[in-house]
Amino acid sequence: MNPPGSVSGVALVTGGSRGIGRAIVERLARTGLAVRFTYVRSAEAAEAVVASLRAEGLDVQCERVDSRDIAAARSWAEKAVREASRIDVLVNNAGVTADRLLPSMTEADWSAPLATSLNGAFGATQPLAKQMMRQRSGRIVNLTSVSGLVGIAGQTNYCAAKAAIIGFTRALAKEMAPWGVPVNAVAPGFIDTDMTAGFPEAQRRSSIDRVPMRRFGTAEEVARLVEYLASAAPSYLTGQVLVIDGGMTG
Repeated sequence: MNPPGSVSGVALVTGGSRGIGRAIVERLARTGLAVRFTYVRSAEAAEAVVASLRAEGLDVQCERVDSRDIAAARSWAEKAVREASRIDVLVNNAGVTADRLLPSMTEADWSAPLATSLNGAFGATQPLAKQMMRQRSGRIVNLTSVSGLVGIAGQTNYCAAKAAIIGFTRALAKEMAPWGVPVNAVAPGFIDTDMTAGFPEAQRRSSIDRVPMRRFGTAEEVARLVEYLASAAPSYLTGQVLVIDGGMTG
């Protein structure tokens, strides 16, 4: 970890005000990166993250950006490039669920996970990929899910979105490889967040029973894996999906 006040680079994180996103923002900031993150719902939660980390002497800023809006995501990324002149890490984390069996799914239910994951990833990544190509350096980490690997009933929309992120990661990794920019994805299983906190007790027990480690993971554990891909991982590691699910899909 760098001393407080020193900055080793710039990282952008989409959806950083709570859960896994917040843990990623905190982890990257404490490694010495200046972190810029987006949020869409609670300004209070986002400002609490900023205040907490600034109290430690760290460089963190937030901005309200709706990841469903490609133009807004692009504008945020371009602004970061203008202000910092370089970008070292991009973490595409923003995502939502709208679980419902397909026969009763509305168009809004269908669109929300797809638009949030895919529009946000495209809007933020396109300008930052150009910048990383100019730099001939940088790292991109995309958050997907085991839902995108195995499929889960009641999540056709979310599974489609997260499977698309895997395809996006693998294709972009090939595009960015000549410029020395690794692109990888992290696929969490059941993680203790606001999302799983809403599980009824019976669903929680049955979910834990599917995990060989017999527990949910933590946001901090996912953040540690993201940090590895964003910094310490060999640059030859690219186009991969690293699963962190307690052995559930092993």
